[in-house]
Amino acid sequence: MSTPSSSPADVRAGRLATEEYAKRFADATPRFTASQALLEAERCLYCYDAPCATACPTSIDVPSFIKRIADGNLRGSAQTILDSNPLGGMCARVCPTENLCEAVCVRNTQEDRPVAIGRLQRHAVDALMESAKPQVFTRAPATGKKVAVVGAGPAGLACAYTLARQGHDVVVFDAKPKAGGLNEYGLASYKTPDDFAQREVQWLLSIGGITIQNNWKLDTVAQLDALRKDYAAVFLGMGLSTTQQLGVPGDNLNGVQDAVDFIATLRQTQDLSTLPVGRRVVVIGGGMTAVDAAVQSKLLGAEEVHIVYRRGQESMSASTAEQEWAQTNGVTIHHWLAPVEVIGEAGHATGVTFARQALVNGKLSATGGTTTLAADMVLKAIGQKLGNPVLAESGLTLKDGRIATDEAGTTNLKGVWAGGDCRAGGLDLTVEAVEHGKQSAHAIHAFITA
Repeated sequence: MSTPSSSPADVRAGRLATEEYAKRFADATPRFTASQALLEAERCLYCYDAPCATACPTSIDVPSFIKRIADGNLRGSAQTILDSNPLGGMCARVCPTENLCEAVCVRNTQEDRPVAIGRLQRHAVDALMESAKPQVFTRAPATGKKVAVVGAGPAGLACAYTLARQGHDVVVFDAKPKAGGLNEYGLASYKTPDDFAQREVQWLLSIGGITIQNNWKLDTVAQLDALRKDYAAVFLGMGLSTTQQLGVPGDNLNGVQDAVDFIATLRQTQDLSTLPVGRRVVVIGGGMTAVDAAVQSKLLGAEEVHIVYRRGQESMSASTAEQEWAQTNGVTIHHWLAPVEVIGEAGHATGVTFARQALVNGKLSATGGTTTLAADMVLKAIGQKLGNPVLAESGLTLKDGRIATDEAGTTNLKGVWAGGDCRAGGLDLTVEAVEHGKQSAHAIHAFITA
């Protein structure tokens, strides 16, 4: 393992030749050609009561959409997908399909390889999005009812779209300059090239009846009270706005930053050659955000990138495929290490000292040994929390720091629903957030039309 250097921290932009950035940040999963998609679709057994459809949080009829691809009906295939999951294009790109639909594909037992459901889903939805008439649904007649949605991430957009299809008018309030939530600001750019997040938002808005108000943040109880008074219902889908802190000496040194902020800055930087990155980067955490931050650091030209996690490999929330992707891109993953201090020189981080960990009687405990990794940049990816006092102050019941709801997203406040990462008890997956928004929209529709 490397040890801290006494030389000044090496954080700078332009580590690569200009043309190299486009190559490195190109689409991580190239699209199927028409013939590849046809061959893959024909591997599907079109199972009755298919386990892949049951495993999908949005209950997409997988055999049906794949059969349409095999029949050459890409438009019909996309309609089947988007009817269940209006953000089916993004989910095809970022869903951990290896843990969901593809994990239960019967081809696993027959051929040791599942049907590539995610890539087929993308093939169909992309074809529709690029067609002359991409909107396959029409709005129901206007009901005259107005619903407020707080948060333009996957949950909020799915809720808004579903309500708009039912004829309601929806105003989406979002704190960011662009809609999309984590799809726009929180995912690795090689997963969502060619501005797909914004193209998907435009497709969603094309149904009509949805207005987005950007740069609006829920800061006061009075704001929520006003929404409840002025709208027939309110859906809260604001995600998690506050990142967890390391809580160790030195975590406020220059060079230490939140991984989500690093990713958001990268996603909004047009010329990646202008984005500074450390020569040696340490990412602390074990989820998808940690992987995205680490791999993108490497792609930006960092020479040495480490992911450090306090538990074992099996406890990491990043999927096995994500972990392997990190390693394929030259990232080293360490387990059983917990940060105890960020060390620095002249106000800038130069390394992180970690305590070795082990499970003792089922409890995570330090074993007494330590190790230090050199770092010019330290990225924290140890989770996020709601961090908005307005919600508790407004009388919303919280559970484990998030909004408590029933299965439909109903909160304890009349006329208020919640979904996505801000809702208690979820998996923190894009596809689950979409389902939350969809189910809450159905519940809201029943509530305001009763």
